[in-house]
Amino acid sequence: MKAVVQRVASAAVAVAGIEVASIGPGLLIYLGLEKGDGPADLEWVGSKILGMRVFEDGDGKMNLPLGDRDLLLVSQFTLAGDLRRGRRPGFDAALGVEDARTWWPAVVLWFRARHPRVATGEFQASMQVSSVNDGPATFLLDSKGHV
Repeated sequence: MKAVVQRVASAAVAVAGIEVASIGPGLLIYLGLEKGDGPADLEWVGSKILGMRVFEDGDGKMNLPLGDRDLLLVSQFTLAGDLRRGRRPGFDAALGVEDARTWWPAVVLWFRARHPRVATGEFQASMQVSSVNDGPATFLLDSKGHV
């Protein structure tokens, strides 16, 4: 499981020009599900995200946790893309669409059971994501490589 986590001042997701989710200050999370991912991967990535101390304290240091700030989860299979050979990405490592269709709701439920303010994009839709990255502050997580 791979995640790109961005600290944002705001973010929104639209599908076919219609906004389906938006958040204020918090974290925008692009999450890619890969073959072989299981509950341990979700626990590792999810716990890291919820425990990240990436918000500035009174001294301007990244020292504060998410707290009651918002989360926006966006399914992003292209995080499993492989560009090591050629210029066109291969997606052999991405979880198949049928398995991902089952897994994604479980991922959303996991986060919602642990955080009160979780918004999501629309699974398997062509989404337009807009965000105001705060910092900028962007972090990579990989449950297999423990980035």
